[in-house]
Amino acid sequence: MQQNDNRHHKQTAVSVRGISKSFGAATVLEDINFDVGEGEIIVLLGASGSGKTTILRIVAGLETPDAGTIFLHGRDVTEMPARERGVGVIFQSYALFPKMTVEQNIGFGLRLRRRSKNEIKEKVNSLIELVHLEDHRNKYPSQLSGGQQQRVAIARALAYEPEVLLFDEPFGALDAQIRTRLRREIRALLKQIKVPSIFITHDQEEALELGDRIAVLNAGRLEQIGTPYEVYNKPATEYVATFVGAANLLLGVVRDERFEAEKISLEIEEQTGFREGQSVKLVFRPEDVFLRKPENLTQHYQKLTDGIIEEVSFVGAFERVVVKLDLASEQQVVVSRPKSETTVFPLAVGQKVTVGLVRFRILPNFTLAAERAAQKVDA
Repeated sequence: MQQNDNRHHKQTAVSVRGISKSFGAATVLEDINFDVGEGEIIVLLGASGSGKTTILRIVAGLETPDAGTIFLHGRDVTEMPARERGVGVIFQSYALFPKMTVEQNIGFGLRLRRRSKNEIKEKVNSLIELVHLEDHRNKYPSQLSGGQQQRVAIARALAYEPEVLLFDEPFGALDAQIRTRLRREIRALLKQIKVPSIFITHDQEEALELGDRIAVLNAGRLEQIGTPYEVYNKPATEYVATFVGAANLLLGVVRDERFEAEKISLEIEEQTGFREGQSVKLVFRPEDVFLRKPENLTQHYQKLTDGIIEEVSFVGAFERVVVKLDLASEQQVVVSRPKSETTVFPLAVGQKVTVGLVRFRILPNFTLAAERAAQKVDA
């Protein structure tokens, strides 16, 4: 389900059009289309083998597509060698020269291009300041932390004044705490320098925090592209719903513009576009479930069914609850409750509860490949 949403960005820096790629009999990418606006950060999110690295390599000029075109600022660069594209690539390993200082690493490309000593010095100084490494300019990579090495790699890529920056799982080698801090720093830095960037990652939290938009890839297809809010709250496919965050799924049918399944009957409040009797899935996030009657809720609420608490776990800022629904299938759903809710309304295993939803999505139950294009609806 591809959406080409370039509303927020008048000028297009990178345009990927109809890119397909196979290695032998295996199709790695199939008709990929998306744009990156000037100064925009796009994150390609997907599991291992989804094709995200191949897209990055094709944009960089390290791989040739079987079909399709790559435009950088309106120029067709599909046949152009990597070194002439004006693309900066930051790899997971950073690929810094171990026997060069921070200064020497950053200025390496400029020396290769025979720039004057003064020009190199000026450029290196301004980049060191930009990435906040003034106190580390004479250190070698082995004397730097992972986060500092990452910043050197970015400064070195920026020395070329690239038209676009490509990041290949750049935080993969770092521990969780450093990753979180560094991705905020890198996002702020990229917004400051306004160079359009493409990141690839398999980490959903990273994608949501870093990207202006996220392109979700699954087995070589682009399932959805949208803002973090759109991809999380309005997933276009079941894959997106379950890959980006946690989701509960219930099978049912559409009747009279309602979702029906056993004892469940939910009003779908917008025109659905679904066929009467069409097999669909109800998709809802753990945080969109409430386990008490709606009297105290200001949000719109519909009762799903009753249930029994099977499990209550404390997971830091939230409580995670597993509820067995009062259905013949005895299906379980996962609910997350913030501290404010757990204090006012504590729950115990075995307790009966009312299960209600404040937000949900209806997606087609994809039994046929042809149905992939069927519509979906919010409620």
